[in-house]
Amino acid sequence: MESLKHRLLLTTLYAAGLRLLEGTHLRVADIDVPRMLLRVRNGKGNKERWASLSPRLLAELRVYWLIERPTEWLFPGLRPDKPLDGSVAQKAMRRAAQLAGLTRPASPHTLRHSFATHQLEAGVDLRTIQQLLGHSDLSTTQVYLHVTDLRVRQTLSPFDLLPAAELRPHQQPPTSPWPPTELPPPPPEQQPPG
Repeated sequence: MESLKHRLLLTTLYAAGLRLLEGTHLRVADIDVPRMLLRVRNGKGNKERWASLSPRLLAELRVYWLIERPTEWLFPGLRPDKPLDGSVAQKAMRRAAQLAGLTRPASPHTLRHSFATHQLEAGVDLRTIQQLLGHSDLSTTQVYLHVTDLRVRQTLSPFDLLPAAELRPHQQPPTSPWPPTELPPPPPEQQPPG
């Protein structure tokens, strides 16, 4: 991706699970390094919240800051006193998807969906994901999450967690295959008259 600013904005959307407007409206002062948090002022419904700041994202933002030197807005628009326009970010996302060879449509919001899905796959509980996304209702969070086939296959049955009982010699399993290839004949009283 040609623009460092665009790449870092998209990276931030994914790394913190932000909406497009939340990412474009981040200010330099919203980065709380001691607590490793991002202050999200323009949440949906004008709610303010805190998002996690990944150490890797912080390292990339530091390099970006040294090169670009943003003052007020972390991702300024053409005019430094205004945030980057969302349509510019959407075009950057389309270009990034094209460069990555993606065949399915992708938008900045796809990064938020991916953040939530990857958190779930990593074992983060739904309530924590709800808070990270800034949802007031858990049912809203559930819409974002797609339980992947991988997650289903990795889920253990509680039965597998129970201690195994030892079989006594008279309880040894039969040596015949399971499931049986031939069913036993029905009891005599149920046989049809011949």
